[in-house]
Amino acid sequence: MPHPDWEKSYRAGDTPWDTGEPDEHLVAFVRSGFSARGRALDVGCGTGTNAIWLAQQGFSVLGVDFSPTAIESAREKASGTSPDCRFEQLDFLAGEVPGGPFELVFDRGCLHVFDEAKDRERFAARVASLLAPGGRWLSLIGSTEGPERDWGPPRRTARDVTNAIEPVLEILELRSIEFRAKLPAPAPAWLCVARPREFPAQPSTRRE
Repeated sequence: MPHPDWEKSYRAGDTPWDTGEPDEHLVAFVRSGFSARGRALDVGCGTGTNAIWLAQQGFSVLGVDFSPTAIESAREKASGTSPDCRFEQLDFLAGEVPGGPFELVFDRGCLHVFDEAKDRERFAARVASLLAPGGRWLSLIGSTEGPERDWGPPRRTARDVTNAIEPVLEILELRSIEFRAKLPAPAPAWLCVARPREFPAQPSTRRE
């Protein structure tokens, strides 16, 4: 992982992204008609809030995170309340992810932490390899919209997002939203929904 301080941040409690409430965009997505209550993977699950909520909606959930402290907190939070929710500490790009394939993969602010395009492409390819046929990936990504700021999530362009995802998955939706975390103000972001491809991405055509 490119960020050396995830564990340090969780140990220090310096986690402005951890609101303690399930993400409103995840809640809306699940409640708006996504009915495949199968296996779900929460990438970068942190202290488990979203994973536990998914389990309460009927999913069999695996939450993974780089930080051992985050995973320990998630397990404590889920103890006795969410029997179909488990947590594993691992590096998503390098570690073996058990329990797939998944009908839903969710990440709230993981794809955008990678500064290098090749690493964002690897992330998307890893998600593609873990999705079940007909599954969905819901990704929330800091965007380049809005005014300058020196706080909040990393900023990625729509081109950064599509360049990483489109070769390996079909993008169903890409739209502007806001992150409402413990920040000075809401931060502009992208909501991206993708699914496994029925056909490989076709080359662009040019007519003379």
